[in-house]
Amino acid sequence: MTDPAPPGPGGTKHLSRRRAAPAPPGAELTDLVAAAVLTVPGVIGLHGGMFGETATYLPGRRVPGVRLTEDVTDIHLSVVYGAPVFATAQQVRTAVAALATGPVNVTVEDVTPATDAATTTRG
Repeated sequence: MTDPAPPGPGGTKHLSRRRAAPAPPGAELTDLVAAAVLTVPGVIGLHGGMFGETATYLPGRRVPGVRLTEDVTDIHLSVVYGAPVFATAQQVRTAVAALATGPVNVTVEDVTPATDAATTTRG
């Protein structure tokens, strides 16, 4: 058994070094899926859903609009007004299916005017 570290300033124990936590499994895949969705023409941004329920939670951040499980991938997004919604959703499904296993569910949460594109990604 080792002795505990001596108290640091203020009487609290401290560690001299902290290791960065490794990225959880799927963190890289989540970022790849989000990037693939955002490259599809007509997609303005990812959308977390009505209450922000669709997201992947990673250390120190969350990726709204992407939920990966072992069985299914859920994508929630906003499209620009005038884009063909069904065709855009199909293009997203195809882009994500190349990265993830299992079915890909795409939900269009919002249709937004092109002038609002800068404020569309929602969490």
